[in-house]
Amino acid sequence: MNLKKDFNEEEWRNRVNLAACYHLAYHFQMTDIIWNHITAKTSEQKETFLINQFGLRYDEVTASNLLEIDLDGNIVSGEGNINYTGYIIHGAVHKARKEINCVMHTHTRAGLAISCLKDGLKPTFQDAAIFHNRVSYHDWQGMSTEVEECKDIAKNLGKNKVMILRNHGLLTCGETIGEAFILMYYLDKTCKNQLDTMSTGKPIIVPSDNIMEYAAGQYEDPRFRLGHHEWPALLRLLDQKNSIYKN
Repeated sequence: MNLKKDFNEEEWRNRVNLAACYHLAYHFQMTDIIWNHITAKTSEQKETFLINQFGLRYDEVTASNLLEIDLDGNIVSGEGNINYTGYIIHGAVHKARKEINCVMHTHTRAGLAISCLKDGLKPTFQDAAIFHNRVSYHDWQGMSTEVEECKDIAKNLGKNKVMILRNHGLLTCGETIGEAFILMYYLDKTCKNQLDTMSTGKPIIVPSDNIMEYAAGQYEDPRFRLGHHEWPALLRLLDQKNSIYKN
């Protein structure tokens, strides 16, 4: 059932885009059955954020069945329950970074592998330059069920928009839902590339810090704002697939 009438225009737009993000994660095989989360602020007027209903696959998430929770993890609106680890991880970022509107967390195969490497992520190709000296790390503390971990997550993320949760997975955040998704898309791609190049056993060409920093700055040019140009194309992809994200 479409409940658009129950939400103002801004909240409904955020719900549609967040639900689309779930379906895109499903399309690009960045899901873990019913686990993991993608969250987004409900609206500028509210101190709450939207999260998936626990038990749903990503391709079952819709704009109307997203749950609204407050910064203490309480359900404000919607039917169903949440996985509390989603509140711990995402709530930490939403509380600490007011400019962030979306947080995405995954357990992709390549991401998990890189999260277990002592040296972490090593960007070496063009699309990976956006992560040069811009990746934070958070040590694993077991299942994220304790509120005390929120402070550590926020502290370790700092001012970056990308974090590798050691022995756990990947996290990205953005000022838009599109930015958070595209960062995750390229982060997972970078992890895959690192594993691919390492598996060859051949010497790897590593660009200098100077050229990588220069390229990272190019990606920060407003003309190439991450997610801005890609998002409409990705929504068209979902529409062509007759996705139910708008329901």
